[in-house]
Amino acid sequence: MKCCFTGLTDPGLVRPVNQDDYYIDPKGRFFIVADGMGGHAGGQEASQLATEAIQEYIEEHWQSRETPQSLLEQAINKANQRILEDQLNHPERADMGTTAVVVLLRKNQYWCAHVGDSRIYRLRGDRLEQLTEDHTWVARAMKAGEITPEQARTHPWRHVLSQCLGRQDLRRIDIQPIDLQPGDRILLCSDGLTEELSDPLIASYLQSDTAGEQIAEALIKAAKEKEGKDNITVVIVEMKK
Repeated sequence: MKCCFTGLTDPGLVRPVNQDDYYIDPKGRFFIVADGMGGHAGGQEASQLATEAIQEYIEEHWQSRETPQSLLEQAINKANQRILEDQLNHPERADMGTTAVVVLLRKNQYWCAHVGDSRIYRLRGDRLEQLTEDHTWVARAMKAGEITPEQARTHPWRHVLSQCLGRQDLRRIDIQPIDLQPGDRILLCSDGLTEELSDPLIASYLQSDTAGEQIAEALIKAAKEKEGKDNITVVIVEMKK
């Protein structure tokens, strides 16, 4: 199954520096979004290191016998290790970290992986489904029934991550196969988008008959018209019919 794809990032209206990063494989084999944190230079560096390390590992091992699951796991572990090494060499960036979401399309097998609270969505028809589960305190509390989804959207701890790259104690990389059909649209995004736009609103943009480039521009514009407090990154992948 072939696909078409596009990506766009914007610093938003408040942050002076864009700490998001993304990578789109020109052949449409894999897609990455990372959202850095830890100060201006640190956040930028962490997200760039992550996307570069993941890209390099996947490309170097594309023809190997590694399973998609192993390929993703090793690539993300490599990214974590590279950030840790940079922290040692640059103590001023010791607190930096980043989220990462990856979609892999290999030999008609479709997989995704993530760490942190950047997200992957699938639109099928008029139904939008979040394929990733945020690695945050509020997501864990909501799953346990301690807070409601409405409370989670405004909770003061909603940005507190339980997992990110750039930590020695990285314990959990969520990796799963994903079902894709012709006509599906996949969205990878940083939380600068989901903080401003609700899922139903995101779905309404993805349902548009316009090209992916226009949808990406419209999503970022809509997030900025809300408040645009954070950096905003979107990657859209459309499976061709």
